Amino acid sequence: MVSMNERFLKPYNPAETEPRIYKRWEESGYFNPDSREYPPGTEHFSIVLPPPNVTGILHVGHAMMLAIEDTMVRYHRMRGHKTLWLPGTDSAAIATQSKVESEIYKKEKKTRNDLGREELLKRIDAFTKQSHDTITGQVRAMGSSVDWSREAYTLDQKRSYAVTTAFVRMYRDGLIYRGDRIVNWDPNMQTTVSDDEIEHVEETTPFYYLKYGPFIIGTARPETKFGDKYVVMHPDDARYAQYKHRDKINVEWINGAVTATIIKDTAIDMGFGTGVMTITPWHDLTDFEIAERHDLDKEQIIDDRGLLLPIAHEFSGQHIKKARTEIVEKLQQKGLIEKIDERYIHRIAINSRGGGVIEPQIKRQWFVDVDAEFTLKDSKLDGIPSGSKTSLKETMRHVVAGGQIKIMPDRYEKVYYHWIENLRDWCISRQIWYGHRIPVWYRDAEIHCDTQAPEGEGWEQDPDTLDTWFSSSLWTFSTLGWPNATADLALYHPTNIIETSYDIIFFWVARMILMSGYLLGDIPFATVYLHGLVRDSKGRKMSKSLGNIIDPLVYIEKYGADSLRMALVVGNPPGNDLSLGEDKLKAYKHFANKVWNATRFVCMSTEKFDPGTTSELTPKDEEYLRDFNVHIEDITKEMDEKHYYLAAEKLYHYFWHTFADVILEESKPILSGTDEKAAGSRMRTLHTMLFAQLRMLHPFMPFVTEEIWSLLGNSTLLMIERWPNGY
Repeated sequence: MVSMNERFLKPYNPAETEPRIYKRWEESGYFNPDSREYPPGTEHFSIVLPPPNVTGILHVGHAMMLAIEDTMVRYHRMRGHKTLWLPGTDSAAIATQSKVESEIYKKEKKTRNDLGREELLKRIDAFTKQSHDTITGQVRAMGSSVDWSREAYTLDQKRSYAVTTAFVRMYRDGLIYRGDRIVNWDPNMQTTVSDDEIEHVEETTPFYYLKYGPFIIGTARPETKFGDKYVVMHPDDARYAQYKHRDKINVEWINGAVTATIIKDTAIDMGFGTGVMTITPWHDLTDFEIAERHDLDKEQIIDDRGLLLPIAHEFSGQHIKKARTEIVEKLQQKGLIEKIDERYIHRIAINSRGGGVIEPQIKRQWFVDVDAEFTLKDSKLDGIPSGSKTSLKETMRHVVAGGQIKIMPDRYEKVYYHWIENLRDWCISRQIWYGHRIPVWYRDAEIHCDTQAPEGEGWEQDPDTLDTWFSSSLWTFSTLGWPNATADLALYHPTNIIETSYDIIFFWVARMILMSGYLLGDIPFATVYLHGLVRDSKGRKMSKSLGNIIDPLVYIEKYGADSLRMALVVGNPPGNDLSLGEDKLKAYKHFANKVWNATRFVCMSTEKFDPGTTSELTPKDEEYLRDFNVHIEDITKEMDEKHYYLAAEKLYHYFWHTFADVILEESKPILSGTDEKAAGSRMRTLHTMLFAQLRMLHPFMPFVTEEIWSLLGNSTLLMIERWPNGY
């Protein structure tokens, strides 16, 4: 029989150990909370995995998410809570279709229209299946103890039914409408894009000061000015007091004489430029809102492909970028340019999912009315009783302001409120083929909205699909079986916590609060834990252009998942960005080896110790264990308060600098000496402290601790052992 000491002779090898350990965890069934019996009244803990997009592989930011969430889950499982971590993936419709379309065009020079809807969706399904398998492999490699038996996908049958049910209910309650409003239009992908998916990029471009009758107006986009026939100024601007609201003036403009109307509106910044501007309501949100307030005409200048329309006369059919130079030349020839600032810096809107430059357009689209009131039928929301009226926007504000949902760190509450205050109606329709088809059918003047297609001939379904965030906003409860009244939904919802990056608090977190409040009359989670971005060792954001993107699998193969997990948790409080370099990973690989080697020393020194005996402790060992109990209490408090970064750091320092450097070193002469009583006392102390530290380290470093636990002769898995309570 191999002695316990001999089991630790070989150095710890993560590459050999981790796949084997994960397979054992999965086969045990313990990731599924239903696999064990719990006493009546057992506290539960539930969390959903923010679903990774099926557009490729996970990056190190996802690895941080997995490390933090698995730490939470393993801790609560060891505390004896009935713990569910529900995994899944997201279709990320715009990004996924864009990626597949791009690959098809590169290889075959074909567009989606060449392939047709059915063939394109078949190609996308094949791509997402391959991407899904890669992602789930990465999730396993990180040691994530998710319940794979409950895995969900935003486009699977159950989630699709939940999405159509939500749409139909909101439509019937007047919270969803179809209307003509200005939207973010991507001419490349030929679809609308939500406000939250816009990325603003700085651009240096000429700024033109144009003569518009007696006024000087400024613009960076002269190609949009053909239809300008309104001059807007602030009603309190003394410089223009002689002009009255709705006055008419005649001016010479790009294509001849124009009768312009004076509009007084408080949206004008009197301190910017001359305090006067002309507006293009069809292609600018601010201009559109001014036009709506004053019932002004709206005329389209640019078509859906970015080409100028006949209103541009000789420039009709030209792309706006190419036409700009010729338009400026014409303005100069007519003496309509006052001056040009060649170094004007402004921000342009980019579709973060597809990369196209956004061109605002007025479109007939589907919207969620965030200000419309509805009756909360069965409310579990503090301060909003059942039967009362509220709005989506007010519900979102109320649950955070009232403390029913806590945001960590709390400084993001101000950001959250600011976003809600400026929230406009949510455009939820997309002109792409991949995603949830809008459950609306048309026949002549009839409209049918239901979860099932109408009977009879002549009905045509709306060709648009829903915004990805509409489906993922149902994630905390659609994954638990809603709209059916399932046992999972009753037990695990609201979930305890949502953990995600601070940069999607609005994309996802706020919309989950919106949907849960309306559809369930409840919060989706009690706590929002926001982690920051992972940056390189120089503090730079990771990007392909800088060549500093970290593939978590590469670092797992090199240093082990435990080392990567510790590097992503220690020194990483919620809401802060984290710099990550190989030096940090090396340090925690050394720590894993330290735990391994310290265990070997304890095994060598306590081979004759019987854990069933209660050796009398020396005063020194009593002191060590009293201090150790304080350490356990401190770590437990940090874990309960969700200070995982502090708990991990304290565990690291105690094990290395107190247990290994001080106590083990002091133990060597005691264990090799002739005082059997002192040796027995020290063996008991070392055994107690080692086993407790393995338990406490397990949520952070599950692989090496589980392997050591097994080699120490334990028949049960460490992952279901109880968290230490003191000795």
